[in-house]
Amino acid sequence: MRNEAGKTPSPPDETGDAAGSSFTRLLLPQTLGLNAFLALGFIAAATAWNVSWLTVILILLAFIGARNAGHAFNQIVDRRFDALNPRTSTRPLVTGSMSVRTAAIVVVLNVAILFAAAWFLNWLVFLLAPVALALVLGYSYAKRVTAWTTVLLGLVQAMIPAGVYLATKEALPLPALAAGFAVIFFGTAFESVHSLGDLESDRKLGFRSLPLLLGPRRSVPAIGVFLAISLSLFGLFGYLAPLKSTFFVALAGMAIVAAWEVRLLWRGVQSPEGGSQPRGLENAGFPLIANLAIGALFFAGVMLGLYFVL
Repeated sequence: MRNEAGKTPSPPDETGDAAGSSFTRLLLPQTLGLNAFLALGFIAAATAWNVSWLTVILILLAFIGARNAGHAFNQIVDRRFDALNPRTSTRPLVTGSMSVRTAAIVVVLNVAILFAAAWFLNWLVFLLAPVALALVLGYSYAKRVTAWTTVLLGLVQAMIPAGVYLATKEALPLPALAAGFAVIFFGTAFESVHSLGDLESDRKLGFRSLPLLLGPRRSVPAIGVFLAISLSLFGLFGYLAPLKSTFFVALAGMAIVAAWEVRLLWRGVQSPEGGSQPRGLENAGFPLIANLAIGALFFAGVMLGLYFVL
């Protein structure tokens, strides 16, 4: 039996090193750092660490459960499309190194982790957990019907500050709203960068994305605008939190990294003609490094902004 790429998948090998590698490619732990830094930063800003470690662990478990369920579910429903995209053609459900049944078990277990953690946090978080799950899983189908999938991913990531404040304050005060909108624009920019790297495959598969709608040369300025709005809202968050002036030094560092990212993107779209594939965006490494740096600077800025002043 051949997959959509014309290759015969190997029988699933789910023992030893092969299993570990398969789970790594299924759950993509290399993408965890950015959101973990954001989550820890928002916990610190919301509570000044006047919170139990059990609550911190439960928040992280809820976040990780939702994230892992979304990643695994996406690879289940997209496996025949992933086979046709060079960037995703080595995913375990495409190569046959993991069975769909195993991936489905991963989804169920992580959904259980999400709901269990939400239950022990508070009734409001538990009540809203199905909404979070619907957003996380619904993202997998959005690119089939709308070019605004990037905004939906931003909304998914905005659950991080919303979840933190609901778990620790049982409310969404002004800092939480500013943070939520900041992350929506940040997540929209992040996913748009990924979509730039998938232009050719998305076009062939009939998927929709903002870069396909705008074209690569108009997408890069749009990404720059999204990042600028996001950074401005992060600044508003720092003012409302309130954080000391040292937070804004870190915010300036975030802006420098974002400007570097946009500059590299602009260089990458200069040579293509029309809607062809930009250079240098065929893998996820470039945006991950930039956005991991931004996340780390945000966390460092919050910590500095809580305890130090210039």
